[in-house]
Amino acid sequence: MSEPSALESLISQHIVAAMKARDADRAGTLRMVKAALMNKTIEKRAAQRQIEAALTQQESEQVLTTMIKQRRESIDQFTKGNRPDLAQKEAAEIVVIEEFLPKALDEAGLATLVSETLAALESTLGHKPTPKDIGPAMKAVQAKLQATGLRADGRLVSDLVKKALAA
Repeated sequence: MSEPSALESLISQHIVAAMKARDADRAGTLRMVKAALMNKTIEKRAAQRQIEAALTQQESEQVLTTMIKQRRESIDQFTKGNRPDLAQKEAAEIVVIEEFLPKALDEAGLATLVSETLAALESTLGHKPTPKDIGPAMKAVQAKLQATGLRADGRLVSDLVKKALAA
């Protein structure tokens, strides 16, 4: 059996603390997170046909980001379906999951990063990026986010890049 990653160990500690505090909602959310990480580890192990295959920090963060995205979509559906109680539960789960991710970049910081990246892309392309250059622009912004270890909502990144290219 492979060693649990540092994130899985941290989540296990938080599960114990939540159980001692009798916080069932938090404990349940943390168990879902731990199960998702374990499933990804098993999936990776099967794909690589190895006995041991621990998740990297980036892969773990990707699992958590996917969970947040799923919950945001659920909030939209519950809000449209007039189920604010379920939407609130999903929002509470997002808060718990985000504790284990790097801090998300705010809109102003992201706008600055997008403008810097597009300026660098302009020198690479040889012309000012246009809306037709959305693909290379998005790749460049995502690469810069990843290189700096920052995190941002993909939809917000897309909106800011489109707005910057249209200007």
